Amino acid sequence: MRRAVRAAAYALLPAEVVLAVCLVAGVRIPAAVLLGAEAAVVALLGAEAVLYVRLRRRGLGRRAAVRALVPEPVARLLGHELRLMVSLVRWAARRPDGAGRPGTRAFGHARDQAAYLYGFAFVCVVETVGMSYLLASWPVVHAVVLVLDVYTVLFVLGLHAASVTRPHLLDGAVLRVRQGAHTDLAIPLERIAAVRRELRFSHEREEGVLNLAVASQTSLTVELSEPVTAVRLLGGPYPVRLVRCHADAARALAEALGQALTRARTAPSPAPGRPG
Repeated sequence: MRRAVRAAAYALLPAEVVLAVCLVAGVRIPAAVLLGAEAAVVALLGAEAVLYVRLRRRGLGRRAAVRALVPEPVARLLGHELRLMVSLVRWAARRPDGAGRPGTRAFGHARDQAAYLYGFAFVCVVETVGMSYLLASWPVVHAVVLVLDVYTVLFVLGLHAASVTRPHLLDGAVLRVRQGAHTDLAIPLERIAAVRRELRFSHEREEGVLNLAVASQTSLTVELSEPVTAVRLLGGPYPVRLVRCHADAARALAEALGQALTRARTAPSPAPGRPG
């Protein structure tokens, strides 16, 4: 049943998009077709709800049940969109994610991208106003385009908000390097072989290298003794041995990371137990 519901969803989504485009274009669609499309959507949602309840009764948690019903790429894209919107709220409330924990230091990395993202958001606002004026004579088209334009403005601001509210984090055991709402890589300190400041403006795609550029630049390079697994936006695993990232205060991050590595490597070994 799960496969049948997923196949129906894959078939129904393009059909709904075609109907929406026809409605926006002013094409007259028979009422029976619209009623059938809406009935199909309701039936699909009902089937999804039934499957969700069955999976929960089998002992699966909420997230596990959702993962079983929704393809991972779709779930990850929806999760990314949700994190962007949550980041807007965190940005307004000035509550960065993960910062403020005892023993954890946060290092921002969004300063150098602020100017062009603000500029892009301004262009989107101008486009919203212009399209609203041009489409005033077509109410349906005007409403659809207005919703899309407003969401685009929120999306662009969310990209910046996600970078502002998700700084790099360093504690006594792990370095977390992040970028926007889609990358959050935890690197255990014992796997870090070397760290250095290295300003780069060009980044070729290399196997085993993760480039987290901000405004097309990285300022810190972290070499690993053992690979760690990064997760791509759509869920694909990617083992990396070299991480290049950017920080507003790259020198401070490099020094703090060097001190953390020194403490981790020179920490006294635990006392041996009493002989039996």
